[in-house]
Amino acid sequence: MAAIPHHHPVGIVPGDIDFMGHVNNARYLNWVQDAVVAHWQKIAPPAAIAAHAWVALKHEITYRKPAFLNDDVVATTVLESVQGARAFYNTLIKRGEEVLAEVKSSWCCLDAKTLRPARIAQEWARHFFPD
Repeated sequence: MAAIPHHHPVGIVPGDIDFMGHVNNARYLNWVQDAVVAHWQKIAPPAAIAAHAWVALKHEITYRKPAFLNDDVVATTVLESVQGARAFYNTLIKRGEEVLAEVKSSWCCLDAKTLRPARIAQEWARHFFPD
């Protein structure tokens, strides 16, 4: 069962634009990271947020259309599953109804003090999935 989607508005600044006049592909990964972290901070209990950090393990990105400076872009991310210390997300980056990119990513939960992988507690994971 998938979690409730998190819609994360993306701001495009002039520095995001590459020599071809559109948003550089590398920026999309920053947007995914911002959306995933915002999702965690919005839903996780405060104690979990304080005790943990996230690092990306893998991104698989499919670019569909370019984004431009004045576009209104939203990264919608959905937590698909958790396994041990790993979380698996799907993120759609859209301009209106147009899909600009699709991203599958995996993340590792870390203990904020030791920076070692930390299992995602079931009581915290339940916050992300509807009944």
